[in-house]
Amino acid sequence: MARLPRFVIPGQPQHVIQRGNNRDVIFVGDADYQFYLTKLGDACKKYNCDLHAYVLMTNHVHLLLTPNSENGISKVMQYIGRYYVQYFNFQYQRTGTLWEGRYKATLLDSNNYFLTCSRYIELNPVRAGMVQHPQDYPWSSYCRNALGQYNKIISSHLVYKLLGVDDASRCLNYHALFANHIPKEKIEEIRMATNKAWVLGDNQFKIKISQLLERQTQPKVR
Repeated sequence: MARLPRFVIPGQPQHVIQRGNNRDVIFVGDADYQFYLTKLGDACKKYNCDLHAYVLMTNHVHLLLTPNSENGISKVMQYIGRYYVQYFNFQYQRTGTLWEGRYKATLLDSNNYFLTCSRYIELNPVRAGMVQHPQDYPWSSYCRNALGQYNKIISSHLVYKLLGVDDASRCLNYHALFANHIPKEKIEEIRMATNKAWVLGDNQFKIKISQLLERQTQPKVR
C-alpha cells in the first residue's frame, strides 16, 4: 500500500519526532548532541526552515519547525540523517541504520496549539524523570525561549512574538506558562496526532486543511 504524502503547507508549523532504531540510543556524549545541533542549524538554513523549539533525548528528538517550502522539512531530515548517521557510526564503530523508519510529523494549528506543543517538547526531560525543571536540561530550546539565552538556531514564531513587546517580556510570559501543567488529554492529543500523522487542531482548522489539501485530516468516526 502506497504511503500518503505528509501534510505540508509552507508557513504552517509542524511537530516532528524521530526515534532511534528499536528505541536504541542516538546520543552518547556531549559531542554527539553538539554535532546534531550544528547540522540541524545548517540544514534549516540551507533548506529555509524555521526552528522554534527542540529537545534531544537519549533515543529520540522532538522538533517544532515551520517549512517555508513544500519539501523543506523532508530535506532537513534527510540532511541530518545523512551527516549524523555517518558521524555516529564512525564515532562508535558501528554500521547500519540509526533511525526507526521515517520521521513522524503533524501539521498543527499555530493559534491554538503552537505554545502548547512548544511546552510539550521542552517538558520531555521532566516527564521522563531526568530533571526537575526544564532549565536543568541542556539539550533543549527552553533556555532560549524562557530565559533569553542566545541560541543561533532558534527562530521566534509570530505566536511567540505576540507574548510581549520585547524579548525580555516574551521570555517572562513564556516562562510563566510552565507554572501550569499540560492537561493529560492535550498530551495524548499531541502524541496521537504526531504518531498517526494526522493534523493537530480544532475541528474548524481540520476542515480548513482538509478542503485546502483535499485530504482526510483525522481518523473517521467508527
